[in-house]
Amino acid sequence: MPLFAELHRIGPVCRLEPGSSPYAVVVNGYDAAQEALKDTRFHRLLTADPDPQDSVLRRLGGSMMFRNEPDHLRMRKVFQAVLTPRRLAGFESVVDGLVTELLDDLGKAGADRLVVDFVDFAYRLPITVIGTFLGIPRSDLGWFRDRTQRIDEYLDLGGKAPEKLAAANQAADELNAYYARMIGDRRLRPRDDLVGSLVHALDSGTSGIDEQELIDNLLVLVNASFVTTMNLLTNGLELLLAEPPLVDAVRDDPGLAADYVEEILRHQSSVQLISRKASIDLELAGVPIAEGSLVLILPGAANRDPARHPDADTFDPGRDDLQHLSFGAGPFYCVGAALARMEGRAAFGQLFRRFPGLRLESEPVRSRSLLLRGHQSMPIRLG
Repeated sequence: MPLFAELHRIGPVCRLEPGSSPYAVVVNGYDAAQEALKDTRFHRLLTADPDPQDSVLRRLGGSMMFRNEPDHLRMRKVFQAVLTPRRLAGFESVVDGLVTELLDDLGKAGADRLVVDFVDFAYRLPITVIGTFLGIPRSDLGWFRDRTQRIDEYLDLGGKAPEKLAAANQAADELNAYYARMIGDRRLRPRDDLVGSLVHALDSGTSGIDEQELIDNLLVLVNASFVTTMNLLTNGLELLLAEPPLVDAVRDDPGLAADYVEEILRHQSSVQLISRKASIDLELAGVPIAEGSLVLILPGAANRDPARHPDADTFDPGRDDLQHLSFGAGPFYCVGAALARMEGRAAFGQLFRRFPGLRLESEPVRSRSLLLRGHQSMPIRLG
């Protein structure tokens, strides 16, 4: 991208003119962004208010995504204890089955050469996967989309308008009530799903979190797990349809989908903006950053740093280095990364075998979000 190239020309950390932005520096170099993401002295900051009155800020601020140490690690350990590699490995066949089922539905919708919107499939897959994993009834999954979108719109740059805040507060209240009922139901009727395991840990007194913290983390877990994966799927389809030899290759060898997913994430990071606040005077890539300064990290730019990835703007799943920062780095690395990868592998491993004639019907429409890179619509014909 021309903007990323210009940032890299300036340097890995770009200082902004005082008063021109709330941020003191923009971090775009791969090594500098990785260092900033790993360094816990760069604090997460949702709001400067320690006791916000707005529901959306209280719910998000109560989750590990927006907490610093030691609270972040205390909460994270609870989820890591139930999100074990063994549990995830056992879920892979479930994900494969859900992809098959949803491709069946896509095929029915697109029968007789009807135009369908791939964004609908890209939404349904991750919300159905996380819903199945958590134990959310299928009949409730459609209810989440609007509420999640309202919270994402509030979090986006320029999303702090009063009407967007009010909509996000209402969504946060409704989601809070939903998860509270769900926790109560697991106490009455225990189940062997993720929420059931978390409630058991909570009630055993050994989890280290309270019920409201569990609710806040469930809210963020569901929001984060499907929006970013939805973007992975739509970004990936657009990239792959522009490269027919890659489509042919993964149709013949679905195992290639693993590298495809990594390169999609590198080339088109779902999350484009990450904010941090310097807790003390620091230096990053030789640039001094004063205590209290806001730092804007650009994972999408870092993933396209030519100092890390030669020919960085080219989509190439066969490149030697497929490392990226799209799931963060260090202690704040995305807890749902393995599940997102699993969904991407399953989707692209099956999609082109099932619909070898799949093509874009018209130009996809990008979402207007600056925070999240994805699509509003992607009209396709299945062939």
